[in-house]
Amino acid sequence: MPSFSDVLRGGHSGRATEEDGARPCGVTVFDDGYADMANLAPALLHTLREAATDAADEGIEFYVNSGWRCPAYQNQLRRAAVSTYGSEEEAARWVATVDTSAHVSGNAIDLGFDASAWLSEHGARNGLCQIYRNEPWHYELCPEAIESGCPPMYPDPAHDPRMQQ
Repeated sequence: MPSFSDVLRGGHSGRATEEDGARPCGVTVFDDGYADMANLAPALLHTLREAATDAADEGIEFYVNSGWRCPAYQNQLRRAAVSTYGSEEEAARWVATVDTSAHVSGNAIDLGFDASAWLSEHGARNGLCQIYRNEPWHYELCPEAIESGCPPMYPDPAHDPRMQQ
């Protein structure tokens, strides 16, 4: 059984493919041709690319760890999280169900360290916000943040009312 981190990175014996939303390392928000980018909500992708262009002026590249995911891949990640963390309740702090995942709907992206750090400081001006305190890599589009700043973060996905469906 692969570890949760192996599954998340796509290192899981080829079960999830790029068409499922798995991706190789070193791909940026500008690399077309990957399902996890092609299936993102258009507004999120556009905003990410604008922010990445701004960040590039400071030498920061927006490497993507995970974008859109097909339902089967999301289920695989959830099962791996349950195995890793020992229960559905603990897994819910890290991986949403297919029905609640912002990745499955194309409304979330997980970014590399440099991009996440840059967005933590500058993301609100583009409407890109970190949603969960325990996931500094996870960003979603929050257009209202441009005017009022990012909303308070949830401690983890288990505290997000959107996950209670």
